[in-house]
Amino acid sequence: MENANALNWFEIPAADINRAKTFYENIFGINMDVQDMMGMQMAFFPYEPASGKVSGALVQSDMHKPSQDGAIVYLNANNGMDSILEKIGEHGGQVAMPKTHISPEIGYMAFFIDSEGNKVALHSQN
Repeated sequence: MENANALNWFEIPAADINRAKTFYENIFGINMDVQDMMGMQMAFFPYEPASGKVSGALVQSDMHKPSQDGAIVYLNANNGMDSILEKIGEHGGQVAMPKTHISPEIGYMAFFIDSEGNKVALHSQN
């Protein structure tokens, strides 16, 4: 994988795309566009097209099943992990592991269960 990102796209399963979209918009203070693509309902995280930066979407389809088991996506919380964690419970989620220091070089992490039942992680440098 020379000169390539190890991750270039992610999808977080949703049982109810509108509920999931509202949850993520509220905890991150973002707007997400919803589209129907190939029979899937998708709500897109903000991104810069052709920038080479990673992005992803919430996806509702027969192939996407919310779960607390399996791969864990770490979302960027450099804009304020503490404020994001405070919003999770009031918007239908649950903090599973509070902000935890990893190391001075790596920063902090936390786990939460989103409105759909997925275990998702946060990472921040501070």
